[in-house]
Amino acid sequence: MSSIDPKVAAKAQKWLDGNIDQQTKKEIQELMDSNPTELTDSFYRDLEFGTGGLRGLMGVGTNRMNVYTVGMATQGLANYLLQCFPGEKISVAITHDSRINNTLFASTTANVLTANGIHVYYFREMRPTPMLSFAVRHFGCKSGVMITASHNPKEYNGYKAYWDDGAQVVAPHDKNIIAEVNKITSFDLVNWDKNDALLHYIEEDFDQIYLEKVKALSLSPETNTANKDMPIVFSPIHGASGKMVPEALRAFGFENIHLVKEQAEPDGTFPTVVYPNPEEAEALSMSIELGKKVKAELILACDPDGDRYAAVIPNEKGDFELLNGNQTGTLLSYYLLSKWKEAGKLDGKQFMVNTIVTTELINRIADGFDVKCFNVLTGFKNIAAIIRDLEGKETFIGGGEESYGYLVGDFVRDKDGVSACAMVAEVVAFYKSQGKSVFEVLAEIYSQFGFYKESLISVTKKGKDGAEQIQALMDGFRTNPPFEMNGIAVERIVDVKAGTITHTQNGQTEKLEIDSSNVMQFYLSDGSKISARPSGTEPKIKYYFSVNAPLSDALDYRTVEQQLEEKIEGLKAYFS
Repeated sequence: MSSIDPKVAAKAQKWLDGNIDQQTKKEIQELMDSNPTELTDSFYRDLEFGTGGLRGLMGVGTNRMNVYTVGMATQGLANYLLQCFPGEKISVAITHDSRINNTLFASTTANVLTANGIHVYYFREMRPTPMLSFAVRHFGCKSGVMITASHNPKEYNGYKAYWDDGAQVVAPHDKNIIAEVNKITSFDLVNWDKNDALLHYIEEDFDQIYLEKVKALSLSPETNTANKDMPIVFSPIHGASGKMVPEALRAFGFENIHLVKEQAEPDGTFPTVVYPNPEEAEALSMSIELGKKVKAELILACDPDGDRYAAVIPNEKGDFELLNGNQTGTLLSYYLLSKWKEAGKLDGKQFMVNTIVTTELINRIADGFDVKCFNVLTGFKNIAAIIRDLEGKETFIGGGEESYGYLVGDFVRDKDGVSACAMVAEVVAFYKSQGKSVFEVLAEIYSQFGFYKESLISVTKKGKDGAEQIQALMDGFRTNPPFEMNGIAVERIVDVKAGTITHTQNGQTEKLEIDSSNVMQFYLSDGSKISARPSGTEPKIKYYFSVNAPLSDALDYRTVEQQLEEKIEGLKAYFS
């Protein structure tokens, strides 16, 4: 015990002395007796709501996902809801994806809420995150909970809390919920006595209500019909979107859909992939193999909870090429704005939303169509906050983030991989009808607005020591900032946490008009931008690289792309 921090030991002992099950007590005692490092990581802090809500490794302890941390978080949520809506009927929608313990955590959430007199709308079967967001709005709920760890490895689980607008909780609600959770100093303060009379099941007929909303997003139904036989491959990567994405594609008019059978069944162990993340090429290998067999013109995949999507397209050589989130976001934004303009619907009362680490090309495209584009912090809840603030005043067309998240329309208030997959298929079909490939369209966009290329590296640092190392890195950027990177001068340094923009040549500073967040951005003299940001949901620090150059001739696409890739690799080498 001498090697264990006294505060950690005290928290662990409190659990041992508490009213918890014997198996959990046994596991804690084993950690105390023989694994002080794991005990420290399990108890050195409490899980907090980040950009994706509550998320962590499953296991015993205050820093782990288990029935007790879920129950305490839910009691805190219940207490806050009762404070915010006194005397009102309060209801909460709940669903989950395919992860280990998901039904346990979802039912625990439902039990605690009903025990506190709160009605629960509980999906009979697992459904994707966007459907949870839509259900909150459709049923007039005050909140919602999605049990998922998104694209994290199988050892993780999570708890996304939503507010009455269908978006994930933002300030002040997120901090206030945590404050309520922190008041729960004993498991005995959690009301576990469920009330089944307050439990209402959401049945399959709700699927069609959501799909009708998705279908209404289509802007070119005639070209979808003309290309109904276009071969499309889809994989839910063992997650919750295996039913809804194919149904959405059919609602758009596509009929030749091939499901990756090995990854079609929900399975929280994700047996066919290293990580259930469509951003990783490895996770798409089975989809690409099937794509080759059926001569697919589009391959789509979603992460386990169906909010992120990925698209793979055959290039000019016939090889399948994974588009990154910036490329698909660029294509969707350009297509949406083009079709809105063609229909004469742009009158100055529309807007797009982008995040500060997503390609600035989307901002330039919006400018080209005289449409406002707001820039917000990372996390889709910040995009949803703009939509909420402008609701009834201006119309949201679309927006997203580089991490393979996009939203079209506003009936959902989180990224929606289901509707995004359908819209990407429509984009491919529309330009195919014009005799253009996706890469030819990208070349046209780059020729008009500039060729932007982005990349990302993530450095994982686990546990308490890792968190301290990440913070030390960020502190170093602030106290000893670089004035050149790979031989290129740094012109501006943006400290989003401090809310300042510093011009390095004259040392002058100006105020940054955006909410505070632990992000540093460096703007170089050649137009490059590098952002450093600790992840809000994983033990990682992420470095985002963005470079650009003019593209005077579409035929030079691959040449300029290679030049930009070399520039990115040089900047990555600087950070490594």
